[in-house]
Formats: sequence, structure tokens, C-alpha cells
Amino acid sequence: MVRPVIFSGALLLLLSIPTSLGFKSQDFKTCAQAGFCRRGRALASRAQDNASWKSPYSVDSSSISVSSGEASFTAGVKSSLYPDVKFGLDVRIHDDGVVRVRMDEVDGLRKRYDEAASWALIAEPKLSREISWTVGKKDVRAVYGTKKENEVVVSLEPLRVSLLRNGKEQVVLNGRSLLHMEHYRTKESSRPEGTPEEGLDEDDAQVVVQVKPNAWFEGEVEDGYWEETFGGNTDTKPKGPESLSLDITFPNHGHVYGIPQHATHLDLPTTTGEDPTYSDPYRLWNSDVFEYLASSPVSLYGSIPVMHAHSAESTVAIFNAVASDTWIDVDHPTLKSTNTHWISESGILDVFIMPGPTPDDIFKQYAKLTGTSALPAHWALGHHQCRWNYISTDDVRSVQQRFDEHDMPVDVFWLDIEYAEEHKYFIWDKKMFPDPVDMMHDVEALGRKMVVIIDPHLKRTDNYPVYKEASDLGVLVKSKSGDAEYEGWCWSGSSAWIDFFNPGAWDWWRGLFKNTSQGDKWSWVDSTESTYIWNDMNEPSVFNGPEISMPRDNVHYGGWEHRDVHNINGMLLPNLTSQALVARSDPPKRPFVLTRSFYAGSQRFGAMWTGDNLGTWDHMAVGISMVLANGIAGMTFAGSDVGGFFGNPEPEMLVRWYQVGAFNPFFRAHAHIDTKRREPYLLDEPYRGMLRDILRLRYTMLPIWYTAFHDANIYGIPVLRPHYVVFPKDEAGFSLDDQYFIGDSGLLVKPVVHKDVTETDVYLAEDQVYYNYFSHYAYRGSSKGKHVTVPAALHEIPLLIRGGSIVTTRERPRRSSPLMQRDPFTLRVALDKVGYAKGQLYLDDGETFSHLEGNIVWRQFVAEKTAKKSKTIRITSSDLVSQNPDAAVEGVSLTKYDPLNAFAKSVESVRVEKMVVMGLGGKPKSVRVDGGEELVSEFTPGVAAEGKKEGAASVLIVKDPGVSIAKDWSIVIEV
Repeated sequence: MVRPVIFSGALLLLLSIPTSLGFKSQDFKTCAQAGFCRRGRALASRAQDNASWKSPYSVDSSSISVSSGEASFTAGVKSSLYPDVKFGLDVRIHDDGVVRVRMDEVDGLRKRYDEAASWALIAEPKLSREISWTVGKKDVRAVYGTKKENEVVVSLEPLRVSLLRNGKEQVVLNGRSLLHMEHYRTKESSRPEGTPEEGLDEDDAQVVVQVKPNAWFEGEVEDGYWEETFGGNTDTKPKGPESLSLDITFPNHGHVYGIPQHATHLDLPTTTGEDPTYSDPYRLWNSDVFEYLASSPVSLYGSIPVMHAHSAESTVAIFNAVASDTWIDVDHPTLKSTNTHWISESGILDVFIMPGPTPDDIFKQYAKLTGTSALPAHWALGHHQCRWNYISTDDVRSVQQRFDEHDMPVDVFWLDIEYAEEHKYFIWDKKMFPDPVDMMHDVEALGRKMVVIIDPHLKRTDNYPVYKEASDLGVLVKSKSGDAEYEGWCWSGSSAWIDFFNPGAWDWWRGLFKNTSQGDKWSWVDSTESTYIWNDMNEPSVFNGPEISMPRDNVHYGGWEHRDVHNINGMLLPNLTSQALVARSDPPKRPFVLTRSFYAGSQRFGAMWTGDNLGTWDHMAVGISMVLANGIAGMTFAGSDVGGFFGNPEPEMLVRWYQVGAFNPFFRAHAHIDTKRREPYLLDEPYRGMLRDILRLRYTMLPIWYTAFHDANIYGIPVLRPHYVVFPKDEAGFSLDDQYFIGDSGLLVKPVVHKDVTETDVYLAEDQVYYNYFSHYAYRGSSKGKHVTVPAALHEIPLLIRGGSIVTTRERPRRSSPLMQRDPFTLRVALDKVGYAKGQLYLDDGETFSHLEGNIVWRQFVAEKTAKKSKTIRITSSDLVSQNPDAAVEGVSLTKYDPLNAFAKSVESVRVEKMVVMGLGGKPKSVRVDGGEELVSEFTPGVAAEGKKEGAASVLIVKDPGVSIAKDWSIVIEV
């Protein structure tokens, strides 16, 4: 959010008030302004210029120790530059083939931060007991895989780790000899002031300089080792230099994706080499970036150090478990290879190499490490309406009334910071919100929910019980002295920050959300169980801090400096908040928490959004790429602010924004306090009707979205699937990020993100028929790939159904999704070119955790010919869990699963009210439930029978077949 004038008593503090729109680059460092990044890039430059460059790190062969019965070994590592400095190497292979490589300083002057992985991982990974290491004179290696296709080789001198498949290198660590773990050292005599690097301003960077004995490797001077100044803030570095540089090479993969969050293409552009797209590396440093650019490597609100590398042959990935400020250079020395260079301020080397070899394999391997995305409450997939701010209880009631008057569905109303008295979170401003609980009950009466913002900074005043309790408990972040509470400035004025690394904060925070009295402890009694939470500003954002954040030398629990834990910091708040929401209910209900800041593993706790975007076409477009990038890195419950947070989009742009939002996993309209009100009912016709249609379309498709989220929860596969995920061998689509598939539904969407568009180009990768979702027009792809032109006037959404798919919808217009629980279903059967289709539907109560006890409906629908040369189609429904033990719900034993479970019985009367079958070979002679009477149906012939031609497809509409959504059945269409 933009930083306004802040009042604290009689004090008026002016903080970062924008004088004009646009990203303020001076607020954030470039690589050249960060000492450790300068040092890391300089190392790479010297290596590139020196043909005889050799890494100083080597494995001490006499120290190699191989664990008996487990695929792991340890060894000592020595540096030829610093013989007295010791390092330890630990390499292990997990039972799913993932390789973990750890290296840390041994017996150093201080301990390096080594806890990043422990916050991200769901458990300590199990090691393989079927793999053994072979120790040779030059290397240590292990071969594994069902066909012994994978091999890990650890070269001893110099240290080099590579993963091979079928003899070809897939991932190489230190292949370019850029590994450098700056060891801890004592501060020698040095000049108090140094000469700034070229391009730095004297006021913005002071560099402490000392001539170095190992200039060929570490550089000629001590550059920013012990102190740095930026933007008037001095960062003391009591531990001295501790950065980690590591080159990670993908010798046979020409495309890399991931490392969110950045506003850029999914297929990451280059930052070095010939004619790079960006001059600076990608940065991972959770930041509150005001009006970020629509194309930039600048770090944004979250950091997930996960990178996929892809080629037509395979997909591999790495997870670099580091929590400090990290810069990543990307280069393609050839069209088929990728070099990356990771430069982190602190931490140990802890890299997980995921062997794939398919994108789906990567998702499962990463999910096994950090967990899958939480299965959200069903209502959370509906339409969310927000702005900064709905100013009163009457305002909220009025907005709800207007939505209902205009027959527009909505599930959630949001309140930003102005609900809170003096920005003291949990405390209502009773002048404007005199009856908050009654207001919430009014919203809940129609099945809706409310979301209220809770930020991690606390107003420093003793009349604020939340701050007083946190201070008394000693669970606030400390200043660099380690004993005094850190004071910074945020929305509340003078503020303190909860240190969620401190276990003493955990139970206390969970207790705050109880909506019943907790004795002498404060709790949020002015709330209900249908009040959910938005965690913002948790990077953390500090208005008067360096780079609008917390000083790096602040101290957290355990004595760790903020520099060590910064990128993890943002994930702890939604973690504890989600736990609090679960704990407040009996029986527990699924939480909903939206977070702005995140790290690897944050997918377990809720949703995220792409932050303070602008209402422009460019931001609309890049938001799609950002959501895709977050999804492949695990954070799949993602979306961008519909309409843009800043600005006043014209009606055409707003319609297109809603089309984009309706096909994001998280669908929220949000706007800045200075924007004009733009609730969808405020537009004039025909735009208002268009928005109503878009909202209703989202609600009809909720079964598709919920099923896709279930798949994400079970398998770790993203809800939105980029082209390379669905067609991993189609090179023509590896850089596509403006069209994507929704789960495995077969729905292909290409939102329009440009002005004055009436038609658009959609790429089809295969020799298959695709049907227009609305008109049933059939397009034919090609085995060589084909571009087709799809109508895209303002009222039209380019949405295609892939032949071979069955999608399930609910078509009754409702005011909110809970009111749809007993609505009937429509099945759309899109036959492929051989007359086959399949799909799935997942249902549960959408609110509790009873699905973990097997109270679910998970059906598979299949349409296929009754015989090879027959045109008769049989459509069947069967229980998916019973026939596929590997697909069983996580935590549910198949032996305890009952297809007639309590939930299934509760919905057995819910029926299929309509079927739409596209691509039949001719007019049916009869349509009947197997063993039953003839069903009422209508047939419209088309030229695209069985997907053989392009044009209008044949369409059969079966009216009210009456079959239960929760039972087995079969419908025969005799042609």
C-alpha cells in the first residue's frame, strides 16, 4: 500500500508520500548497491575473464564417510585459499530420487543460519535404502532409478556435484567454479571510509576497504564487509562477510521458470550474457514495492527459491533453501542450455535437486518436500469484493444490498485497515463500525463471509492490549542491541513487530482470535466464526526502514539477525493465523488467510495475491504470468487485484480485468482508497450486464475449480497449468504464458489483455479437436502445432474445451456459493476425434475437515464407444477412490473408505439435470439410462462430427437424465 501521512498524538510524520505515480527505484537497492552482490558478480566476471580459473574447494578424500543402509555420505571440504577454514559436505538421496546437497562451515568463529529448510519442509525427508555410494579416487557416485537412468556424481577436486540422466548432465553445482562460502573472520585494521564502487553515490554507499591477499578469488579489497549505508540507513555487520555464491547449471535445458515473485514472463528472460533483457539479476528479498513495474527483475512481496529447467527431453528443478537476500543471474550460453548464478547474503548451502523427469514428477517431488496447497473452503473460490476501505457497517450493508439488487453473486466482503481504531488491529472503530458483530451476521445470513485485515505491526501504546501483552511476553523483534524492542513506523504510527520466530508468541497469537472471553487474556470477542483474515505488510513493511523494511541487523529469537531470516519472516504470520482460525471452532473449520508475503511452503496456509498492481493493460497481462509462476512454485491459490489496485480503469478495461479475475484461482476485486468506487453494479449497460455474466460464469464453474484445487491438494499440481506442463515435448509452447489450462479439466483459456480486441489467436499443440465453450464451434489442431482465431469481442471470453474432456458445472444463478450446495449438475461431454472423453468431479462439505475421514464424493465420468467400429457412446459414472488406491484422499485409508459415506448419502438426491454432448457421429436413435426408459433429448447436427472437420460441432442435449451425482450409472447414446 502507498504510505500516507501518519498521525501519532500531536506528531505528524510524513513518510514516503508519492509526488507522482510510478515505481521509485531509489527506494530499493540494485546489485551494484549491495556489497555481497557486487562481490558475487565480480567473482563471476573474474572467472569468465580467466581461462585457467579453478574452484579452490575440494573434498578431503580421507574424510569421506558413507552411511550404511542409507543413500548418504559426509565429507570434509577444504579451501586451497584458506587451509585453516573447514567445511562439511553432506549429500543424500531421498526415497523419491531427490538429491540434497548441504555444505556448512565447521568450527567457524560463528554459526551460520541453517534453519531455512526446517521452516519450509513438512518433515525430514526419508532417505533411500536401495541406493549405495561408490567411492573412487576422483569422485563419489550413485546410480539409481527404475532403469538405473539417474546418476549422481560428486567430483572431489574441485568440488562439483552433478545429476545425470542416461549419461547426460541435467543439473550441475559449481560446474563454473563460482562456489564461494565466505568464511567468518575477525575484523582486521581497515580504513573507516572506503571508495565507493563505480556508479555509486557517496551518500548511498560507503564501502570499508582493505587490500586482500587472495585477490584472484575474493577480490582486491574488502568491499562492504563490515558496514554499509543505503538511503541514509547504516547496516552494521557484526558478523562480517558471510555471503554464499553458487552457480547452478542446466547443460541440456534451454528454458527456466519459477523463482517468484517477479513481474516478468514465466520463461525467465536473461540478465547476463549477450544482449540481456535485464541488467540486474532477479532478486529474492520480500519487499513492499510501490507501483511496481510491469517488467522487471525487482523483488516483490514473496520469495520462493525454486527453479524449473525444461527441455523437450525432460524437466528438472532445484529448491535452494536460503532465507536471506538473494540475487540470481540467468544466461543461455546456447539455445539448449542455461547458466544461473545464485548470490545470497547469508546462510548455508542447502540445495534440493529434483530429477523429474516430467513436470508432474517435479510437482510431486517438491510437494513431498514442502507440502501441497491447502484444500480451501469452497466459498473461498467465489467472488471476493474489497476496497480500501468500506468505511462503515452501513457501507458494507449497502454494498451487499446493491449486489443482490443487481443479481450479482458474491461470497466475501473485505475490510481494509480503516475499520480499526487508530489502526490498532482487532479493535473496531466504534464511530464507524458501532455494531460489527450484527453487521457480520447480516452478511452471514446469505451464506457470505467477511475478511478483515490483520497486519503484523502493533501500535506502541499501553492502551492497546495486543501490544501490551506482546511486550510483556517479550515476543517482539529486538533492535540490533538485542535487548530493546525495535521501533519503526507503519500504519499505526510508532510500531513494534511480533517476532513469530519466538515460540512464546505462538499460543498467545492463536488465543487472540477466540471470539469468546479468555479470562484475563485479551481476545477478539467482536468477531464471528465466519470472519476470516487478510495478513498484509508482512514482508515486513516498515515505512522508515531501509528499503521500506526492517533493518538487517535487528535481532530475532535465537539471536539470528533479520538478514538471515527475512524471506521466511512473511510466512510465519499466515501460518499462525491459519492455526488460530482452526483452533477457534469446534468442530474445526477450514481457515482462509490471504498473505502478501510468502516463502517455500506457504502454500500450506492459504492464498496470496500479486500486491499493489496498477489498473493498466500491461499489469493485467503480467499478472497472468505472475500467477502461473507462483503456481509452479507451489503457491497455486493466487490472483491479481481485479481492476488494478491503483487507477480508474475505463469500462472496457474493467470488463477485461473481470474476465482475467474469473479465471484466476483467487478472484478478488480491490482498489486503492483514492480510486473511484467501481463495484460491478456501478457500471452502465452494457458493461454491467457483461460483468454479471462473468460473475455467474465463475459460479457455474465452481465444481471445476474445486476439483482442480483437490488435485493440487493431493498431488501438488498447480490449479493453472502452463503450456509446458500439459505439453512438455512441444517446444513451440515452452514460452507461452498468456494461455493456460485449468487443472486437468481440459479447459483452455486465453484472457484478452489488450484494448479494442474482437478476436484473438489461440495456439493448439496437438492433432485434436477443441470446442468453443459457448458456441460449440470445433477447431482442429495439428500434430505440428496450429494457431486458430477465436472470437473475442468484449462480451466474449476465448475459452475452449479440449476434445476428450468432461466438465461438470452448476448452472442455477445464486447469490453466493453456499446456496448452491443442493443444486443439480450439468455435464459437458467434449468427445475427442475417436469418440472418447473423461473427467472427474470432487465434492465434500466444503467447510470442515470431515473429508479427511472419507466423507467425500469423488467421481470419474467416462464416455467411450461400446465397440471399436460402433458409433454408440456409453457415458458412465464410477467411484474414483475405489478404483484407484493411489488417488485416495491424503490421510484416508482406502480400507476405511466407504462410497456410501455420510456426505455421499447427504447428496445422493442431487442429480444431473442436463448433459451436453459435442462431436457425436450422427443423430442418436435412442438415449437412455442403462436399463431405463428413453430420455428426452435434442440434437443439432454439425459439420465437425467426431472432430474430423472444423466448424459447428454436433450437439446433443439430454434433458434431466435424473441420475445421482453420487452413484454409479450408465447412459447409452445409440447412434
